[in-house]
Amino acid sequence: MRLGVLDVGSNTVHLLVVDAHPGARPLPAHSHKVELRLAELLDDGGAIGADGVERLIAVVKEALQAAEDKGVEDVLPFATSAVREATNAEDVLSRVAEATGVRLRVLTGDEEARLTFLAARRWYGWSAGKLLVLDIGGGSLEIAYGLDEEPDAAVSLPLGAGRLTAGWLPGDPPTPEEVRALRRHVRAQIARIVGDFSRHGTPDHVVATSKTFRQLARIAGAARSAEGLYVQRRLTRQALEQWVPKLAAMPVDKREQLPGVSDGRAPQLLAGALVAEAAMDLFGVEDLEICPWALREGVILRRLDHLPG
Repeated sequence: MRLGVLDVGSNTVHLLVVDAHPGARPLPAHSHKVELRLAELLDDGGAIGADGVERLIAVVKEALQAAEDKGVEDVLPFATSAVREATNAEDVLSRVAEATGVRLRVLTGDEEARLTFLAARRWYGWSAGKLLVLDIGGGSLEIAYGLDEEPDAAVSLPLGAGRLTAGWLPGDPPTPEEVRALRRHVRAQIARIVGDFSRHGTPDHVVATSKTFRQLARIAGAARSAEGLYVQRRLTRQALEQWVPKLAAMPVDKREQLPGVSDGRAPQLLAGALVAEAAMDLFGVEDLEICPWALREGVILRRLDHLPG
């Protein structure tokens, strides 16, 4: 069957169309993506403004038309931290449903972490042993660890690259004081939860998902996305530590010229790098592998698991 996953994230609204059936890996058939940056559209009270809601409705309608054009039988719509944490989330959800017929399922942070972990586990299989999975989104950082398909520990922290950029790095480039303040904040947040994971033992394999990690790996020398899903891509802490001060000194227009960095993501790259560096350091990770599957694939896999064979 042809499924569509409609992901209303903090940075983008992304429709992923796949051909899938139980027992087989989902095959991507189409991708429709619009950068909306909901995390940056919150007002001082934490609400998504009227203009933001109207833009969201328009983008959802556009995605539904794309799904219809591609013959999608079922759309799985969900929203993550930007909608979840908006003070007017219920009103936003109601207005989207009324205007489009789509009832967005708002995932909790724990669900995000667990579904992303499921995707990574299915990608690497049982032979990967104990997995530690890191995911940096626009609004939150998800971390999960475990041996099975359900992680033994999972957490979501408000350390997304878009959120942190908007709240902590107003300068272009930011001042050294702004960078240091954000670095302290990120490390304090992550340090609080490290013990919850370390008691489960050392992971056998550490992987990262998300556009942020892919871009960091790319500027550190990993293969281009055009070379395919099955090319191994790695990111070392040493390389990341070398790039953080370089990124901190670059204005956004210079970051846009780096390999693999999109114009829309360039402003967030430094905040994402600070989060990635802190997570790798505090968890004692020297290098990690970039996983091609993430939250959207986890949502698809969970849906397929509940279909009759």
